[in-house]
Amino acid sequence: MPGPFDLEDERAYRAWRERKLESFPARLDELLVELEDPRALSGAERAALIERCSRTNLALYACPPRAAADKDLARHLGAQLGLARLDRNPLADDDGISAITPGGGRRGEFIPYTDRPIGWHTDGYYNPAARRIRAMTLHCAQDALEGGDNALLDHEIAYILLRDENPDFVRALSAPDVLTIPPRLEGESIARPAESGPVFSSDPRDGQLHMRYTARGVNIAWKDDGATRAALAALERVLHGGSPWVLRLRLAPGMGIVCNNVLHARSGFRDTPERRRLLYRARSYDRIAMN
Repeated sequence: MPGPFDLEDERAYRAWRERKLESFPARLDELLVELEDPRALSGAERAALIERCSRTNLALYACPPRAAADKDLARHLGAQLGLARLDRNPLADDDGISAITPGGGRRGEFIPYTDRPIGWHTDGYYNPAARRIRAMTLHCAQDALEGGDNALLDHEIAYILLRDENPDFVRALSAPDVLTIPPRLEGESIARPAESGPVFSSDPRDGQLHMRYTARGVNIAWKDDGATRAALAALERVLHGGSPWVLRLRLAPGMGIVCNNVLHARSGFRDTPERRRLLYRARSYDRIAMN
């Protein structure tokens, strides 16, 4: 990986690391941007969102209550930030937006569409490289009665913590065969072929760091060697060791997240027929524009 992500280029890494850590916000509220009309951002609002994403790969927003239930908001807001190409996965609606809420049928077979907790992951870790998820918008239309809190960690911070402890952790997680998602079968047909690839890689177009990860313990095949096991154990310590770099929040109606597919997790929750947790998610093959 070129530039600061080249393990042989310590000088470039140290310069990038210093800038990254110096600019990282000290408080969660520094990431929040108030939006008057998310469908038509002002120049100042758009600049504020981009500025937060340039520092932490994510921004939080809050919009007026009248816009809370607007499903199209996730798509329109993302488009103004350069997220034009949406991942129209089988569980998304025809417009490319997924309604993340507990439900029956086929969606109920997948954890995001239940009230169960979701472990640490980046979105689309099972996608082929040609459909890499680089960014997403997550908009809250209704929060749960209890729970449903989010945890967020900038994947570039995770990279720094691992590389500072031992560069061999990054080396192991950059192997092209370190993480394999087995094929998913529907009856006797292959609904999704096996996908192998690295955890850490850089985008060949812009050199930006990409992370592909899931904490799932089933239907996952990690490379079976000592270097990989040591690297995964170190990453687990980062994610579950009370790191001050992990951001925790609960989205309220009208709030949302735009991010360059950072690491994230969700706690379990409880809702009622009258108050069902509902978030709208748009995944994109593009990164958030930086200008």
